[in-house]
Order: sequence, then structure tokens, then C-alpha cells
Amino acid sequence: MILIKHKRSGEVLLEVDMPTLEGHSFEGVRLEEANFAEMNLEGVDFSNADLQGADFSRAKLNGANFQSRNLRGTVFLECTGSDVNFMDAFIETSRFCDADLVGSNFRYARLRGCDFRGADLSRADLSLADCRANFNDANLTQADLRGADLSGANLNGVDFTRANLQEAKMVDADMHRVRMDGTIGPSGKRVGGTPAQQRVAAKRRWWQFWN
Repeated sequence: MILIKHKRSGEVLLEVDMPTLEGHSFEGVRLEEANFAEMNLEGVDFSNADLQGADFSRAKLNGANFQSRNLRGTVFLECTGSDVNFMDAFIETSRFCDADLVGSNFRYARLRGCDFRGADLSRADLSLADCRANFNDANLTQADLRGADLSGANLNGVDFTRANLQEAKMVDADMHRVRMDGTIGPSGKRVGGTPAQQRVAAKRRWWQFWN
């Protein structure tokens, strides 16, 4: 028996009569401010679950599905997981400090006001996402940020090595100490690449977005 409790009051929100939560489905369950800290949630499906303010600190999230969920104010401090699905999720003001989410999917997600300080988002898909957030010292190597909105974002110390920022909006973004070796910039030109690489990158337009 696994008990899912409220993160502040300790009230039991849900009892799961299983030895593990791996691969479990919480579809349609109300779990506002639930405490999932340090739990193994690999492959868990949170479809249609209400998770506002929940705590996933140091949880294992490999392959977990949060697609289109309301995650406003949720805590993901130091969580780990590859291929986590946050596609089209509403995640505003959530905290991901020092999270390890390599290769995860944030496409179309609304991340305004989130805190990704020190997070590893290498190879993550943040295309067309609202990324007006704090990415101070985050790892975004090889990340897909095509069409993302980074306007006014804190990008100090971000590693954009070989990332794709084509068509990204970066007006008023704070970019001290940014690393952009081999990065495709907003104009479609590769920063630090060979002339041939720069010409190829510049030819790709938004209608080739998913290629």
C-alpha cells in the first residue's frame, strides 16, 4: 500500500494498493499539493490529473507523462528523468532548480516565471514553448528551441552548444556568459560553424520545423 499525502498537512489524498507506482495511471485524479518527493514515478501517467502545487522534488520521472497538465506552482527540485513528457503543459511559476531532465519534451509548454537554475535540459525539446523564465547556468546543449519565446528570460551562464534557436524570440534576454559554440541562432545562421554549415542552417525555415 502506497499513501499519497498532502505536502503540508500530511492528509492522505489517495491510497494505491500496489507495491510500486511504476507505470501507474493517475488519470483524472485530484492531487493538488500532493507530496511525491523522492518517489519512483517512472512511466507514470498523470493524464487529466490536477497537480497544481504538487512536490516532485528528487523524484524519478523517467518516461512520466504530464502532457497538457496544469502544473502551476509545482516543485521539481533535483528531480531526475529522461524523456519526460511535459508537452503543452501549463507549468508557470514552477521550480526545476538542479533538475536532470535530459531529452524531455516541453514543446508548446507554458513556462513563464519558472526557475530552471542549474537544470540539465540537454537535448530537450522546448520548441514553440513560452520560455520567459530563469535559466541561469542551465545546460541547454543540443536543445531544440525553434520558435520558443525567450523574451526577457534570464539566460546568464546558459550553455547553448549546438542548440537550435531558429526563429526564437530573444528580445531583452539577459545573456551574460552564454556559450553558443555551433549554435543555430534566431536568424538561422550557425554561430561558430563552418561557412557550409551556416549556409545549410540558413536555408531551413519554419515550414520545415519538424524535419
